[in-house]
Amino acid sequence: MTRPPSTADAAVVDATAAVSGRLDQRLSEATRAIQDLVSRESPDLAGDAPLAQLLREVVLANVETCFAAIRHNIPVAEVKAPTIALEHARRLAQRDVAVNELVRGYRVAHAVALNLVLDEIRAARLDPELALRVVEQMSMISFGYIDQMSQHVVTAYQEERERWLENRNARRAALVRDLLDGGDIAGQDIDAMTLAIRYPLQRCHLAAVVWSATPGEADRSAALHRFLGDLAEMSPLRAEPLVIAVDDATVWVWLPVPQSDAAEVMGRVRAHAEAAGEHIWMAIGAPLPGLDGFRRSHQQALAAHRVATGSAAPQRVSAADDDGLSAAALLGADLDAARAWVNEVLGPLACATEGDERLRGTLRVFLGTGSSFKAAGEKLHYHVNTMKYRVRRAVERRGRPIDEDRLDVEIALLLCHWYGPSVLRPPD
Repeated sequence: MTRPPSTADAAVVDATAAVSGRLDQRLSEATRAIQDLVSRESPDLAGDAPLAQLLREVVLANVETCFAAIRHNIPVAEVKAPTIALEHARRLAQRDVAVNELVRGYRVAHAVALNLVLDEIRAARLDPELALRVVEQMSMISFGYIDQMSQHVVTAYQEERERWLENRNARRAALVRDLLDGGDIAGQDIDAMTLAIRYPLQRCHLAAVVWSATPGEADRSAALHRFLGDLAEMSPLRAEPLVIAVDDATVWVWLPVPQSDAAEVMGRVRAHAEAAGEHIWMAIGAPLPGLDGFRRSHQQALAAHRVATGSAAPQRVSAADDDGLSAAALLGADLDAARAWVNEVLGPLACATEGDERLRGTLRVFLGTGSSFKAAGEKLHYHVNTMKYRVRRAVERRGRPIDEDRLDVEIALLLCHWYGPSVLRPPD
C-alpha cells in the first residue's frame, strides 16, 4: 500500500513514482551501466568471475530496492539492505579488499543512477517546477538510501573481517604449533607450509618471546602492537615477522634475518627492546637457519622466557647466548628445589641483601676467570688486593671453603645471578 506523502505533495509523489516506474523498465540497462562503471573505477570489487557475478546481482538488488522505495514512497530508514549486498561485503573482507573500495563503489553507482534519473525526468517533459521538485525528491531518497546501505555493508564488512582474521590467525597458529611439534618435512612441503603460514621457513630465523605487563588489556595490546610494528625494520630483509599470540599479553615472534648479518640484527633487536619502555620484555633465541633453526631458536627463546619470568626482577632482554642463561634455564625448572639447594650450597651468602649480592657477584666473576684475582679485578675494575679482600669476605659469609665443592658453588651463584630473589632467602 502506498504511504501518504509527507513533505512532497501528491503531484510530486505521482510524478516521482512514474519516473521510477520507467526506470524499472530499464532495469537491465541501468544495472549493466552501473556495473560497467563500478568495475572500471573499482576493479577489486569484481576481481574474478564469481565476484563479478556477485557484483552484478548486488547492483541489480540495490537498484530494484532503491527504485521501489522511491516508487512507493517508503522511508529510507525502513529499507533493509539486500542480503546479497551484505554477502558481497563479506566476500570482499575475506579477500583483503579495502573497505574504502567498497564505499567508493557505492558512490560511483549512485552517480550513474542519478544520471539515469535525470535522463528520465528530462524525457518525461514535466513542468519545470514539478521536474525540479521530482529531482529533489529522488535525490533526497537516493542519497539517504546510499548513505544507509553504505553503513550496513561497512558494518557487515568489518564484522566479517574480524571473524575472518581471527579464523585465519587461529589456523596459522595451529599450523605453526604443529610445525614446532612435528618431525622433518620434505622440501616441497616446506614450500607449501611457507605459503600457508606466510613466512619464509628456509631463511635464518631469530625467534623471540615478547610480553607486556602494561595494566589493562587494551593498553597491553597497543604496547605490543607498537613494539612489533617496528620489528621488521631491524632486519635488512624488511620482511614481516611471524607473530603468534599466546594470550593477550604474550606473543611468539620469528624474524627472518640474513645469516651473514644475524649477529648485527640481533644487536639491533636487543637495543630496540631495551628502548621500548618499562612494560615490554623480550626473550631471544639464537639466529639459526632452516626448519631446524626455526624450531631450535624458538626453544631457546622459551627457555630464556622461563628464566626471565622465574626471576623476581627480570632483565629487560634475556637472550639464549647470555652467559649462563641456557644452563640456568635447565637448572631452574623447579624453583622451589633450586631455592633449597642454593641455600644449602651458599649458606648465609644466599641472602637477599645488597651486600650479599655484591659479594656473590664478586665470587662468581672470580670463579669464572679461573680463580684469577688479576683477571677478575680487571673485569670488575678492582685492585688485586680489593679482589682478595672481597673474595675472602664472600667465603667467610658462606661459612666454609669453596675448594671441595667449587662446581656446586659456581652453579648456585649462576642461579642467583639469573633468578635473584626467587632462589634467595629473605634478609634476617
